[in-house]
Formats: sequence, structure tokens, C-alpha cells
Amino acid sequence: MKQPAIYILSNKSNSVLYIGVTSNLVQRVFEHKNKMLEGFTKKYNATKLVYFEQYEDMYDAILREKRLKQWKRAWKENLINESNPNWIDLYDDIT
Repeated sequence: MKQPAIYILSNKSNSVLYIGVTSNLVQRVFEHKNKMLEGFTKKYNATKLVYFEQYEDMYDAILREKRLKQWKRAWKENLINESNPNWIDLYDDIT
């Protein structure tokens, strides 16, 4: 299902955070989980979906992604903790 979304991935120990934007959240997270994409998430094993927001418009999703990337880590952690305090993998919730 195509719908603009921003997402945050982490690794098993929650020591890294990756913020991305996509038009197909299920497909993109699948690609990260299966290490099909070169880059940060593959290098640091960031395969756990800990947060996401869906949007009607890709422009709004991109703006949100850019803003989140400027946030301090503590702010990002607080955002995740509000909806996912145990930092569980939300992938099964979206498939």
C-alpha cells in the first residue's frame, strides 16, 4: 500500500537511530530488515521499526523527516517513548 510516511529504525540495543521517508512503509522496512539497501542501516544493523507517522502528502512527510533529523537525540527518544515505550519492533503491526 502506497502512503507517504516517515519512520525511525533502531538496532537491537537501541544505540542508533535512523530516520527515513517513503511512499511504501511495508516495502521499505522489509528492504532494511533484509539488508537490501546499502548504507547506514545495513552498516549499523538498524532493522527494528520503532516509530512511524503516515501522511496524505509526500511533501508533508519530507518536511517532517527533515525537521526530525535536526532534533537532538533526546527529543527523538522522547517521541518514540510516547507511543512505543518498550521500543518493540512495530513491523508486524504494519504488515
